[in-house]
Amino acid sequence: MKILAGDIGGTNTRLATFSSEQGPHRPLVIETFPSIKYDSLEAIVKEFLAKHEVEIAEATFGLAGPVLAGRAKITNLPWMIEEQALSAALGGAPVRLLNDLNAISHAVPLLEDDDLETLNPGKRDPRGAIAVIAPGTGLGEGFLVWDGKRHVPSPSEGGHTDFGPTTLEEVDLLIYLQRKYDHVSYELVCSGMGMPNIYGHLKDSGRFSEPVWLRQELDEASDRTPVIVRAAIEVEVDIAVATLERFVSVLGSEAGNLALKVLAVGGVYLGGGIPPRILPQLKKESFMQAFTRKGRFAKLLSQVPVHVIMQREVALYGAAKHGFEVISG
Repeated sequence: MKILAGDIGGTNTRLATFSSEQGPHRPLVIETFPSIKYDSLEAIVKEFLAKHEVEIAEATFGLAGPVLAGRAKITNLPWMIEEQALSAALGGAPVRLLNDLNAISHAVPLLEDDDLETLNPGKRDPRGAIAVIAPGTGLGEGFLVWDGKRHVPSPSEGGHTDFGPTTLEEVDLLIYLQRKYDHVSYELVCSGMGMPNIYGHLKDSGRFSEPVWLRQELDEASDRTPVIVRAAIEVEVDIAVATLERFVSVLGSEAGNLALKVLAVGGVYLGGGIPPRILPQLKKESFMQAFTRKGRFAKLLSQVPVHVIMQREVALYGAAKHGFEVISG
């Protein structure tokens, strides 16, 4: 029996097939498609199936946006996705849509030591709630709770909550962004779309000079975040280094917020495309300092295990796991 799983993001769409014999941790075929070049997910699915002729018993897609009544609007794409339309594209096979963080959360119990980098070993409660925060194109958040037998994932749109500055510099950043946006969320600061906002604030403050070559690269880039990250890590340009430092601090603070909201004594997992690229910066003291800077609850948070998910296919694994669970009942 084979299922189709998908990880649908604002930048890329990844599809993979899995078999019941190999399970959700060993995909048979994986392909990546640039999301913006397609008008719909159905178009990508049809192209994938035309290339890989396979009979699909079930399909599950994790996507960046809320799923309501079998329909979802991708947060950073002009797509409306419907389970019925996708089922038709698959020749009638049942289709399930999941929030992308819900998909990642399904995979967390599957993760092995080699899939993770630990920022804080802490002291894990095996039945405690687990938090997942994932800065990629946008900022996803989710969590799992223990139901007496296993950890059950729950979706969240916590990345769209109000950005709460914790330093005077972050207050200044908030005021700067309020002049540009009606609503300033954590996603507008702590994501692939947010990092250029931090950079723009530092540039416009006049405190940093911008090299001509960097300005040219940013002007030509369709995605400015990788340019900023490279300038910070590989060239150590001051304005880019300061941008990344601010990003890491805000991410640590919001990860700590999420840990408190769900009491994540089972651990906090950082997913998404950005954390693995900036792992050395996350391992510096500033991340955990921001994570634990919660007054009377600093000691509790210092005992929470914190990990970076290094496994690139985690959302696909989670979507596949959900698909197999649906089939098995």
